[in-house]
Amino acid sequence: MSRTVILEKTIYTLDQLLEMPLPQLALAGRSNVGKSSLLNKLAGRKNLAKTSSSPGKTRSLNFYRVQPEDFYLVDLPGYGYARCSKVEREKWAELISRYISRTTHLVGVVALIDSRLAPQQLDIDLIHFVGHQGIPVFPVLTKADKCKQPQRKATQAAWQRLLQLPAPPMLVSSHSGMNMDKLWQFFLDQIAGTDPAPLSETPAQAGNEHSDAS
Repeated sequence: MSRTVILEKTIYTLDQLLEMPLPQLALAGRSNVGKSSLLNKLAGRKNLAKTSSSPGKTRSLNFYRVQPEDFYLVDLPGYGYARCSKVEREKWAELISRYISRTTHLVGVVALIDSRLAPQQLDIDLIHFVGHQGIPVFPVLTKADKCKQPQRKATQAAWQRLLQLPAPPMLVSSHSGMNMDKLWQFFLDQIAGTDPAPLSETPAQAGNEHSDAS
């Protein structure tokens, strides 16, 4: 089945926030965690979402409409970018917070986490904030092709312990395409309201994943 992903709405300020009457899955993460690259890979397009080697490229809420299933993937501004002003960081944080806490059609937040790093406090804070809103949050480890298997497994284990997950969180790579089909299927199950399999891997799966950097 052919699937299309189109940028339909961009929101920069609180007064632009409006209720988009379709189910929504939000993609959240630190600046330069790879949200834009992930969106491009999922959509099969190179330039759907603008990418940059410099952090902080996404400075708005971007609503991507997915057809034919008819839901939105919402790309949230990256957080933790130190080079922008404090005022701007606070503005992004408030925009993200207001969207997550007040949007009635939000069915889940996918927390994208850099697999090369040990657990960071900003990521932990986001996951706890979303959870306290009563919204399901699903951690996903990005850039898996950029680290070797022992490091990937250590990061998975650290997050599994920290969040008390039943299995290690999923590894993905926008470069190699690792687990993109599995991630899409999870999105579709979540939007459909079915009981999807956890967005994670069994220890055997995690150990057998191939990396371009191995």
